[in-house]
Amino acid sequence: MPQRVVCQQCGYVLYDGAELKPPDEIIQQYYGKCPNCGKKLALVPLDVEVKPAE
Repeated sequence: MPQRVVCQQCGYVLYDGAELKPPDEIIQQYYGKCPNCGKKLALVPLDVEVKPAE
C-alpha cells in the first residue's frame, strides 16, 4: 500500500513510496523540520487526512 507524508502547513511531500516508513524515521531524515517551510515536524499529528491513493 503506498504511503505519502506531507507537511500540513505547505503541502511539501516529505515521503512518497510503496514501502511503509515509521514517522520518526521520516522526521529524523529532515532533522525535525520541513525543508520547504521550516515547520517543526512532530510524532503526534494534529490533523490527519486519509485519502485514497491515486
